[in-house]
Amino acid sequence: MSKQLSCSERTTTIDESLRPLLIHGLKGIEKESLRINREGSISLSPHPVQLGAALTHQSITTDYSEALLELITPALSDETEMLDSLTDLHKYVCANIDDELLLAGSMPVGDLRDPAIPIAEYGSSNVGRMKHIYRQGLSYRYGRCMQAIAGIHFNYSLPEAFWLQYQHFMKSASDLQSFTTQAYMRMIRNLQRYGWLILYLFGSSPAVSKNFLDSRNSVYSRTLQEFDETSCYKPFATSLRMSEIGYLNPVQSMFHISFNSLEEYIRDLSKATMIPYLGYEKIGIKAGNEYRQLNTNFLQIENEYYTSVRPKQPTRSGERPLQALGSRGIQYVEIRSVDVDVFEPAGIALETTRFLEALSLFCLFQSNSWHDLKQHTEISNNALLVANRGRDPKLKLLDNRREVPLRQWALMLCEQMQEICEILDNGNADIPYTCALHLQIEKIRHPELTASARMLTVMRAQKMSITELVLQKSQDYTRYFRNAALDAAIKRNFDLQVKASLAQQKQLEATDEIPFDQYLSNYFSQNTSARLLDEFRKPMQTTQAPARNGHVEAHSQ
Repeated sequence: MSKQLSCSERTTTIDESLRPLLIHGLKGIEKESLRINREGSISLSPHPVQLGAALTHQSITTDYSEALLELITPALSDETEMLDSLTDLHKYVCANIDDELLLAGSMPVGDLRDPAIPIAEYGSSNVGRMKHIYRQGLSYRYGRCMQAIAGIHFNYSLPEAFWLQYQHFMKSASDLQSFTTQAYMRMIRNLQRYGWLILYLFGSSPAVSKNFLDSRNSVYSRTLQEFDETSCYKPFATSLRMSEIGYLNPVQSMFHISFNSLEEYIRDLSKATMIPYLGYEKIGIKAGNEYRQLNTNFLQIENEYYTSVRPKQPTRSGERPLQALGSRGIQYVEIRSVDVDVFEPAGIALETTRFLEALSLFCLFQSNSWHDLKQHTEISNNALLVANRGRDPKLKLLDNRREVPLRQWALMLCEQMQEICEILDNGNADIPYTCALHLQIEKIRHPELTASARMLTVMRAQKMSITELVLQKSQDYTRYFRNAALDAAIKRNFDLQVKASLAQQKQLEATDEIPFDQYLSNYFSQNTSARLLDEFRKPMQTTQAPARNGHVEAHSQ
């Protein structure tokens, strides 16, 4: 077991043989955006047919709500091309949603009662019905308001050539998949440990509408202050999206998911999808012939569990995510704690993606011991502190049970990331990664430069509510994308994707050969790993860690 570094220790210098291989990592973005009307309320209209079928389109789909679009870029080695791809998706979408807008922030505004938030529909195929019923279950379990929160996922992976050379350098005798998986899990544990830095730098939700608080009906709502007659906030908050009023689920805080190894992760998450919970049994699976939820277990499926960082392996048709991980290991890592940046038309800046890539690599090379329950609690508490009061100059966090001022720890981490950024600059005279790092250092030294602080500054200076601010930005950005020319070849390609997705959904609906109940039975009968069966019989490990690990998401199922 490796020694866990304190914030004052330096990361090991990266071997020369590995450096050229680090610049070819693949990056991708999944960005959620609510369709809203001109008044700011969530759209009640169906997913536009001009955007294709949400069930089968590879780049334009929906998350929890019929109005919650999810735009997915391909995985690209060039971060500029990746952001260009996201921009092109925005251009195409904005040209095909009539007079609606894309909400420019993470936290929803307008009417947020359940009837005002339509659940996503995916047609009559078995897989489409399952996706809708899963979301129906989320509605019964948690209410719809929380599901309307939007965010950005940053996906990252290293090329196989790197892993071959890294395995050789580390003199590992294990097979390549096991070696790669173990290294990715170390990266994930470090990204969890340092994840509070992402919230500080890129949090963009320091305020919410009173409608949101009323709909959430959370005891934590009382901890917010009134900004104006329609808005509430916390003076030093960075990301209320990642706070208790955003992602709170007491049920999921009852159990612990280990990231010490992929096998433990699969074991713990599998248990949570197999053990019934009394509160959900009271809801019932069906009312008459109509499904209310997929089952009454702690988790309907594994994607119902939230973590700020997730190991990913693309699934094949009918395959469960944990089955994919158990069979083929980790293909990429998904960072899920990034807010939609109110000050960026596409919701994320190029410098942000560069910093996240550098941070991911830094976390790969940092030593890290396994996390016990105390460390899990420490990590969760740090994240909650930064989400709620990250810009408080007096804020201290815990690093391996030692109190450290946030600013001191953040600057130390950025100093240690310098080497990674120089490698990723790859001789570019503009030193783009180093510049991205220095931009974040300035935010640490001057908290007023963060997006969360700038939002409150604009709201005060222009006497705007949070709804007025995000609505103004939504109008500006939607107009910007509609007026921006989309390359003719790219538009033709998007048009072809739309037609192909509609045809594919139609084919799925015409070729289902088994009843839906049998389809569900077949899906849930998959075993993640035969050697884990004995583990399922053991009691589920519980923890009293904060409920931040209990957000529910609809993506990927």
